Amino acid sequence: MQTDPDKLTKKHQKLTHSDNMKVISHNQREKGEWFINSVMIEGCDVPFKFNRKQKYKTLGKGQRVNMTYYPVIESVAGLEFEYMKVVRIKIS
Repeated sequence: MQTDPDKLTKKHQKLTHSDNMKVISHNQREKGEWFINSVMIEGCDVPFKFNRKQKYKTLGKGQRVNMTYYPVIESVAGLEFEYMKVVRIKIS
């Protein structure tokens, strides 16, 4: 199923769509049935995270991606950490 980022951002006001973002690093780890992916983007201090049932293709340093995401604050041991929850990711 294809999703149009413009439709998503119009429907959900907190979503942001960015094109041609440069990947600094990408890692994924298995947690139960899910693969948790973290992507760092050039010029951003917070990680972009998304979960998948299957392993995602490896994103190399310098690769360009388009992402639709929203900010999330997670509390771990009383400390708050901000990250971006990715709802859609595509290689540019």
